[in-house]
Amino acid sequence: MTASSLTTPEKLGELAYQTLRRMILDKALRSGGAVVEGRLAEELNISRTPMREALLRLEGEGLLTRAGARSYSVRFVSAQEYLQAMKVRELLEAEAVGLAIGKIDKKQIQQLIKKIKALRSGQQEQEHWQIDDQVHTMMAHASGNDVLARMIEVVRTNSRLFELTTPFNRIEEDRAEHLAILEAYAADDAEAARAAVRTHLQNLRRFVLNRLSGGGSP
Repeated sequence: MTASSLTTPEKLGELAYQTLRRMILDKALRSGGAVVEGRLAEELNISRTPMREALLRLEGEGLLTRAGARSYSVRFVSAQEYLQAMKVRELLEAEAVGLAIGKIDKKQIQQLIKKIKALRSGQQEQEHWQIDDQVHTMMAHASGNDVLARMIEVVRTNSRLFELTTPFNRIEEDRAEHLAILEAYAADDAEAARAAVRTHLQNLRRFVLNRLSGGGSP
């Protein structure tokens, strides 16, 4: 879908919002990086009014912070906030995957397993983040608890904004851990699925702690 195929301001505003949100979550716009209204409007070929509305909406959601009259920056998340968010995710997402058992079509699970196995370590970071979103949001939405799903979305978004100065470089590890979650889910093993989610999030947390403590380039 392109901006030229959408005529109403509401649709243009929604397009701008969805595009910018995706760019933030895929790390095309990095944490702490400048987001200038006029420049983005030109790049995305969207007029300034719907772009301004999208930026205000993202500011309200806590993804952007205002840097000037017409400029913003992607919200900076500290290491402390990230580590706290990961602990909360561990509690919430382990509960969600247990509640989701049996509620997702097994064909959908198998398709995602194949997609993850096809992901190569040399592929672009955006593809990795999109698969990460599919795995985690699928379980949250299938939990049947809308409040839990919304809480997971908020804390996942906050953790995604955290940046190390070098890439995470965990595509291979993430792939194995995501497969463990999905394979336990496909086997209808709630306890194994919960354990796989906890292991995955604990490993992410340990990876960052290791980087921050000098075990890798921070």
